[in-house]
Amino acid sequence: MMGGMGKDDRLAERTTDTTATGPGGPSEGADRTEAGRSGAGRTTALLVAAGLVLTALNLRPAVAGLGPLLEEVRAGLGMSGTVAGLLTSAPALCFALFGGLAPRLARRFGPTAVVAGAMLVLALGLLLRPLAGGTAAFLATSALALGGIAVGNVLMPVLVKRWFPDRVGTMTGLYSMALALGTAAAAALTVPVVRALGADWRFGLGMWAGLALLALLPWTAVLLRHRATERARTSAPAGSASVESAPVGPGAPTGETPAAELRITRSRTAWALGVFFGLQATGAYVVLGWLPQILRDAGVPATTAGVLLAVTMGMGVPLSFVLPRVAARLGHQGPLVAVLGLSGLAGYLGLLFAPAAGAWAWALLLGVANCAFPLVLTMIGMRARTHAGVIKLSGFVQGTGYLLSVPGPLLVGVLHDAFGGWRAPLTMMAGLVVVQMAVGVVAGRDRCVEDDAAVRH
Repeated sequence: MMGGMGKDDRLAERTTDTTATGPGGPSEGADRTEAGRSGAGRTTALLVAAGLVLTALNLRPAVAGLGPLLEEVRAGLGMSGTVAGLLTSAPALCFALFGGLAPRLARRFGPTAVVAGAMLVLALGLLLRPLAGGTAAFLATSALALGGIAVGNVLMPVLVKRWFPDRVGTMTGLYSMALALGTAAAAALTVPVVRALGADWRFGLGMWAGLALLALLPWTAVLLRHRATERARTSAPAGSASVESAPVGPGAPTGETPAAELRITRSRTAWALGVFFGLQATGAYVVLGWLPQILRDAGVPATTAGVLLAVTMGMGVPLSFVLPRVAARLGHQGPLVAVLGLSGLAGYLGLLFAPAAGAWAWALLLGVANCAFPLVLTMIGMRARTHAGVIKLSGFVQGTGYLLSVPGPLLVGVLHDAFGGWRAPLTMMAGLVVVQMAVGVVAGRDRCVEDDAAVRH
C-alpha cells in the first residue's frame, strides 16, 4: 500500500519489524530469513501468504453473517433489543479483552502456532453457537469465536512483518482486501444459502466454521515444515551454516532500546487517535450489527438487506488500497477525515428520513465512511518516529478505541426499545460522526507523539 518515495518510504520504515526476538522468537525469524534464500523457503512463504489470506477471510464472517439473521436469532432465542445490542457490542469488547493476550501467547508459542490455534478456537465457537438453547449460551459461544478473531487481528501484522519485511505494504493490502471480501461475502451469502437449502438461522451461522477450518491447513503445513527445519538445525554438526546462521537484514537484532520514556497517555495526538479509532469502530459495528434490521424494518426484504450490507462492507476492498497511499502523501489527513465523515453523516441522515427509497445510496455512503479504519491504521504509523513508538501508539490507540466502541451498538438497541423506532439511534450516530470528524482533524495533523509537550518522564 505504501508505494512511492518520501513520506511513503518513511512510513514503511516505521512499520518494518526490526527485531528478531519479538513474537515468534529467533527460530521463526531464521525460517523467515531462509525463506528468501531457498526454493523450500519460498514454498513456506507461499504457504504463509495463503494462511494470511484465508485467516483474513475469517476475521469478520462471525459478525457480518449475524446481522442479516438477527431478527430470526432474536425470535428463536427470545432475545430483547437490549440483549441484541449487547451482542452487537461483543466484537469490540472481545477484541479489547482477548487481543491483549495475543502478544504473550506469541512470545511463548510463536505467532504461527497461535494464529493456527485461534482459527481452531474460532471454528469451535462457530460450531457451538448454533447449538445454543438460550441467550446466555449464545453469548458465551459468540465470545469464544470472537476471542479467536481477536487474537488473529493482533497477530496478522506481526506475521506480515516477520515473513515479508520487504513487502509490508503489498501483503497488508492483500490481507486487508481479503478481510473486506470475507465481510462482504458473509453479509451477502448467509441468507440466500440458508433459503436455498431450506435451512434455518442455526445453519446460516454455523456454516462459516468450514472456512475457519480451511485456514488451518496452510498454518499446519508451515508448522510441520518449521519443525522439520528445527530438527535439521539441531542435528547439524556444530559450526555448520544451519546452526550458526542467524537472522540478518530486517530480522536481525539491532540493539534498539524501546522508547520507555515515551508517556503515551500524555500525548494529545495519541488521545485524538484513540477517540477517532473508537468512534469509527462504533460506526462499523453499528452498521454490521444493525443496518440489515434497520432496512428490514423499513420494508426492505431480508435478502436485499444482506446484499446492501455486503455492498457497504465491499467498499473496503478497493478503498483499502487507495486511502493509505493517499494519506501517506498528505501532510495533514484532515481532508480525508472530513470526506469520510461527511459520507457517514449523509448515510445516517438518509436512513433517518428515507431508509427504503435511497437504500442503495445510503449503503454506498456508509461503506465509504467505514474506510476510516485503514485511514486510522495509516495515521498510527505516521504519528510516531520509531518502531517502538509505533508499537506503543498502536497498542494504546486500539486498546482505547475498542473499549470506547463497546457502548455504541448496545445504546442503539436500548434507544430503539425506549423510543420505539430508529429515529433516536440514527440521530445519535449522526452526532457521533460530527465528533469523529473533529477529533480526526486533530489526529491528522503532521505531528508525532514525541513532539507533544509532556510525553516524557
